This record gives sequence, structure tokens and C-alpha cells, in this order.
Amino acid sequence: MAFASISTDLYLPAMPTLGQSLGGSQGSVELTLSSFLIGFSLGQLFWGPIGDRYGRRAPILFRLVLFMIGSAGCALAGSVGQLIVWRIVQAAGACAGPVLARAMARDLYGRDRAAQLLSTLMLVMGVAPLLGPLIGGQVLLIGSWRLIFWLLVVLGIAIFAAVLRLPESLPRERRSTIGLSAVLGNYWLMAKSRTIMGYAIASGCYYGGIYAYLAGTPTAYISYYHVAPQAYGLLFGLGIIGQMLLNLLNTRFVVRMGSDYMLRWSATLVGVSGVWAGVATTTGIGGLWGLVLPLFFFLSANGLFVANAMAGALAVNPDRSGAISAFVGAIQFGSGIFGSALVGWFADGTPRPMGLVIAVLGTASFIVTLRTIRQPRGSGDIIEVASLPHQATPL
Repeated sequence: MAFASISTDLYLPAMPTLGQSLGGSQGSVELTLSSFLIGFSLGQLFWGPIGDRYGRRAPILFRLVLFMIGSAGCALAGSVGQLIVWRIVQAAGACAGPVLARAMARDLYGRDRAAQLLSTLMLVMGVAPLLGPLIGGQVLLIGSWRLIFWLLVVLGIAIFAAVLRLPESLPRERRSTIGLSAVLGNYWLMAKSRTIMGYAIASGCYYGGIYAYLAGTPTAYISYYHVAPQAYGLLFGLGIIGQMLLNLLNTRFVVRMGSDYMLRWSATLVGVSGVWAGVATTTGIGGLWGLVLPLFFFLSANGLFVANAMAGALAVNPDRSGAISAFVGAIQFGSGIFGSALVGWFADGTPRPMGLVIAVLGTASFIVTLRTIRQPRGSGDIIEVASLPHQATPL
């Protein structure tokens, strides 16, 4: 599950020097993050149904090989354009891990217990984004940004060896018999589900804000407020610690309170902190720490928000958890493309574009979440297809 964080957070401290090395502008370098999200978003639509049909373990192993090839290509890139292309290849391999890990949680448990397990996984994987910028900053002390991508190749090899020891979580009798040619039709049915789309759009708006944060904070902290690249990881890590604490809170209370209840409160935190970040970057009140504080709460909300939103969507049809996980994940990271690209397009050397994007998307996430939770279930919803025979089930 940590491959998205590993592939983005590790190289964040290198973004300013990366542009100087390859002769690219600030906006073009930030597009290396957007290009990763393109591959990550679209690739999920492929890997989810593959996992439902052929199991979880083999596709994860195959995608690790693709990830290593893409990482090596990034390390050897001679221009920002080449780096963008190889980042797409890298992402196409990286995206299968989170998709199929979420599906594995739903293979084994019911909705609220799956939300609890997803929070536990996110609590453990919180170490990756916490250490990523710190390690990336230290790597820059001993080598160039290329060494960061070679480190990802080595990491891919190590995880490949670890996955070989994992058992398969989806038995053959529960695997989908639907041909891959029918996948697009299945996604169309998901798009018509008010419940799935509600959770997907709500979490997608939040992801757009998260990736606006990832694209904008290197410039805001390092270039604008003159924070050292090594100290950037410490500021970034504050939000990850908050995220891990709220993950822990979710694991303790979600089964008792219900995932929608926890989602409602996390959406409130997303909306309030998003608007706060927009005000802070527009007015400059409080300087560096006036910006760090709202971003801390915005990133911390991830510990409650994402696991509960995903659990709500997966509950619509647990037998097609791989496809639903892929569909929702694609919308999430596709929105991340939009959020990070907006920061790059409107980059002016200040934190303002990042703050305004976070404010708008955080507010939208809050509104859509409340509408989704309050709407009645069943009527016109895709959940009804679960009662059809397995061979004819569209999802």
C-alpha cells in the first residue's frame, strides 16, 4: 500500500535541484508529480479487474517488475520530458499494490472491520511518507537526485522477495468469471451508483488537495520560506504523525461508531483546515508556522477520511472489491493529477496557488461527504445487482 507514498515523498526534497540539473522550470518539474498520478490513476482501472479474475498475489509480483523498470528509467533520464515519461511507467507498476491490498482487506473482513484493518495498514504504512522526505534529504547530501530513484529500484527488489512469501487471499471459487472485455461496462455501472460515486468524489476532492500539498510545499517551504531540504522532511513528517494518530483513533472506534460516523467528522476537519490554509497563504499571517499548522490538520485528516470512504464504497459489492477499489482509486488519483497540475499551472513562486487549491477542494470534499452519508441507500443504487447470480453479476 505504501508505494504511492514511497514513489512521491522520497524525491520531494530533490524537486528544486532536479529542475536545475535537467534545465526545467518549476512548473515542468511539478508536472513530474502529475505524470506519476496519470499512470497511477489509469493503471488502477486495469489492475483491479485483473486481481478479481486471477487473484491478488501474481499481479502484485508482475507490477513490481514494471515499477523497477520505470524507476531505473527515471534514474537515467536526461531531460524533464524523459523523466515525465518514465514516471508514468513507474506509476503503472506502483498502482497495483494499493488497489489489491485494499481488495485483500475486503476479501477477509466485513465493512467496518475492513475499515479498521485499512486504518491499521495506513498506520503502519505511515512510516513511509514520514521517512521518505527525511531519507530523500539525506540522500542528497551524499549524491544527486538520481540516487533516490536507484534506491527505489533496490526497494522494489526487496519487496518482490517479501511478496513471494504472501499467501493468496482470494480463493478460486470467489474469483470473477467476467471477461476483461466487460470491464468498461462494469465501470459504467459503478459510475451510475450514487453511493460509489459519492464516496469516490468526496475522497477524490480530498486527494486533489493532498497532491496540491505535495506539489506546492517544496516550493513554499524550501524556496519561499528558505527551509533547508533536510528540514523539509521534518515539517512534512508532522502531518504524517498526525495522520498516524488519527489512524490509531479510527482503529479503536470505527467498529463501535461506524465508518460513516468517523467519515463525517474527518470531512469536517478537511473542510475547516482547507479553508484555513487558503486564508494563511493569501494573507501571509503567521509566516511559515501560520502555513504549517493548517496543513498539519489537513494532512492528518487522511488518517480518518480515506479508509472510511473506501470501506463505504467497497461495501456496495464485496465480491467485486478489486474493481471497485480500482475505480475509486482511479478517481482519487485522477483528482490528484488535477490538484497538483493546478499548482504547477498557476505557480508564481509563492504558496498562494497551493493554498487556494486546497481550500476549494477541501470544501468540496466536505460538502459531497455529507450529501453521500445522508442519502438513502438502495433506490437506483448498484448494490441491488449483488443479488443476481454470480455469472451475471455486473460487478
